[in-house]
Amino acid sequence: MRTRLMLALTAALAIVFGGAGAALATAPVTLDSARVLDQSGVLSQTQVASVDSELRSLSTTAGVDLWVVYVPTFSDPTSPEGWANATAEANGLGPNQYLLAISTDGRQYCLSGYSQGPVSEDQLGQIEQQRVRPALAGGDWAGAATAAAAGLADAVKGGSGGTGGSGGGSGGALAPILLVIVVIALAALVIVIVVRSRRKKTPAVTGGAAGTDAPHDPLAQVPTDELRRRAASALVATDDALKTSEQELGFARAQFGDAAAAEFAQALADAKSALDQAFVLQQQLDDATPDTEADVRTWNAQILDLCARANAGLDEKAKAFDELRQLEQNAPAALARVQALRAEVGVRQQPAAAALAVLQGAYAPAALATIADNPAQAAQDLAFADAQLTAAQQAITSGDNAGAAVDIRAAEDAVGQADLLQKAIAKLGTDLGKAETDAAALIADIEHDIATASGLPDTDGRLAGVIATTRGQVDAAKAQLTGPAKQPIAALQSLDAANAQIDATLAGVRDAQAQAQRAAQQLNALMTQAQAQVSAAEDFITSRRGAIGAQARTRLAEAGASLVQARQLQQTDPAAALPYAQRANDLAAQATQAAQADVGAFSGGGMFGGGSGGGGGNMMGAVLGGIVINSLLGGGRGGGYGGGSRGGYGGGSRGGGMGPGSFGGGGTRSRRGGGRF
Repeated sequence: MRTRLMLALTAALAIVFGGAGAALATAPVTLDSARVLDQSGVLSQTQVASVDSELRSLSTTAGVDLWVVYVPTFSDPTSPEGWANATAEANGLGPNQYLLAISTDGRQYCLSGYSQGPVSEDQLGQIEQQRVRPALAGGDWAGAATAAAAGLADAVKGGSGGTGGSGGGSGGALAPILLVIVVIALAALVIVIVVRSRRKKTPAVTGGAAGTDAPHDPLAQVPTDELRRRAASALVATDDALKTSEQELGFARAQFGDAAAAEFAQALADAKSALDQAFVLQQQLDDATPDTEADVRTWNAQILDLCARANAGLDEKAKAFDELRQLEQNAPAALARVQALRAEVGVRQQPAAAALAVLQGAYAPAALATIADNPAQAAQDLAFADAQLTAAQQAITSGDNAGAAVDIRAAEDAVGQADLLQKAIAKLGTDLGKAETDAAALIADIEHDIATASGLPDTDGRLAGVIATTRGQVDAAKAQLTGPAKQPIAALQSLDAANAQIDATLAGVRDAQAQAQRAAQQLNALMTQAQAQVSAAEDFITSRRGAIGAQARTRLAEAGASLVQARQLQQTDPAAALPYAQRANDLAAQATQAAQADVGAFSGGGMFGGGSGGGGGNMMGAVLGGIVINSLLGGGRGGGYGGGSRGGYGGGSRGGGMGPGSFGGGGTRSRRGGGRF
């Protein structure tokens, strides 16, 4: 009898759902203040209130948030993980925030969470399979939500997240007769829901073919200020991911060669192209030109889309990258390699500090602001690396190669960061020396122009004023190039202004060839400035990216793009290249200023207590440098700091919620597949 009833029920459901799939397909939704969104109508109002209360209690007791969404079927995308992740991303859920998406008609589900969140991917999988799926299979829609909450609470406390019972659902242990009764009741409920859903949807169709839903915009209900915050947070997280992935790619190249790393280099280039487009849009939003509300919303939505594309491209290669490096399988050899690298960089620590001391004896503090703390921060990074290498050795000894891989990756990143900080000192020293040489040559050139201008007729006295002003600027620049506190970059900026002024005065007496030569000379000096400014800003931001917000990163990206354009025009059209070089110089200076303000806010005006001796300081230095991702900092840095790049192993659950970065997307959701029930 039960078999006949089940067959009849199956046939009835097929009739009910026939032709309804397209109309009930649901694109990613917008979450509101409620923790439960039931677009399928499978919960009573009492159940909605009860589940919502339990989910809010989870936030208080376990420190994690859970939203639960019931929709008929998933669309745009159709996969459960894609739909859940897209909804989570569109709504700006952070590392401690989870989303359980349930397709009631499609019988699919996914529990979406950050890979660097407090609950690991394995734990999320246990929650899905041992708690959520049994409840859904038994038709207990409310029980699936509360089972997920119970699993998250268990995982946060250190449990597996799973359970040996029925998974928290109430339908798994029903007696046969009760099962038949419940199934029949559910069938009746489904029929009522579908009819009600059709009635609700039919009047809403306006224009186009009958029965076709209008395109759904998951960001339509998001306030503009919140949209701005999400876009800024996405830029920061994606930029972090690219910088971390680039560093990881460098390690892979050194270990396996360019050929083995080629596919990852291409993925990184593609992701950078998408991010560059996003930075262009952010610069348009930040410039002095007023933007309409529609433009602001459109451009921020495009930024989110471009960042998502960049992250997805990197994530596609993340698993293959980890398989290439095989840190877990080859932990002892990887440990030995990083220990050797640590020794090499450690030998260069004292010479780097000595080189900075020499520069400090020759140049003003303002000229060295981007590298003044480099030795101290490099020492913190090396101390952090030492601690991680010790932990890795202990893990290998105890047979925990997976744990050792996490520690090795963190140590490797820290050593690479220290190397970057050391090299930045020498690089800036070279740039300052070249700036001095270029400034001296420009002074001679301007003085020649002053002499030429002095010999010209000056019937109205205007020429004398220009000559006097230019002479004053040259004298000021000379003062910046002498003594123990030189500022050659600043001197070059003053000389550029003076050169432009005297050139404008003499333009009428120079032929085209002479003007082209003047433009080329002026461009050479300006390119020296721009290159030095961009390079210094890049090193400063990369080595302190854990504190840097969207503004500094946007200015740096645009400065780099302008510098590339100036280089492309440098030989063929120096005059056209000049404004690009000037823009690169100005934007790089703005990037440095914004980045220094971010770091000051992050560290409270100092380098974490002014030293590198404490373990806490070393950890905070690692967070500042972007070496580890602190999953407890929140969901993004829009105006402060948090978020960060993709967690390496175990969802960042080791080390008090912190984990090293790896090759992959930034701030993307975990990529477990959910399933059917």
